[in-house]
Amino acid sequence: SVLALNGKIRKAGKKIFASNGKKADFASALKSCEEAGGTLATPMNEEENKAIMDIVRQYKQYAYLGIKECEDSGQFTYITGMPLSYTKWHQHEPNGKGKEKCVEMYTDGSWNDKKCNMHRLTICEF
Repeated sequence: SVLALNGKIRKAGKKIFASNGKKADFASALKSCEEAGGTLATPMNEEENKAIMDIVRQYKQYAYLGIKECEDSGQFTYITGMPLSYTKWHQHEPNGKGKEKCVEMYTDGSWNDKKCNMHRLTICEF
């Protein structure tokens, strides 16, 4: 089932962020974005973070971001493996100490490390 873009769309710089309003675990969300020709929403700066937050607020659902914790180092990186160039962690986050390897966005735009098997809003970037 290809992601139907009848949900909300936001543009930031050269990126387009879109959601179909569906909730999924991290692996399924990533897969549906890739099948649609994109990837999970990955904020690289404040403008992109705000565009994603607008969608999160509209659906009133936390969303997974395209960021994961490395197996070995405990550092968070983009799912491409590149180091984070921008972060917006919620106060006292990340605190999962290796148990919470995925990252979700709260409705205020801040980030929290989270287990990857939770169901969160799917937001893709293209």
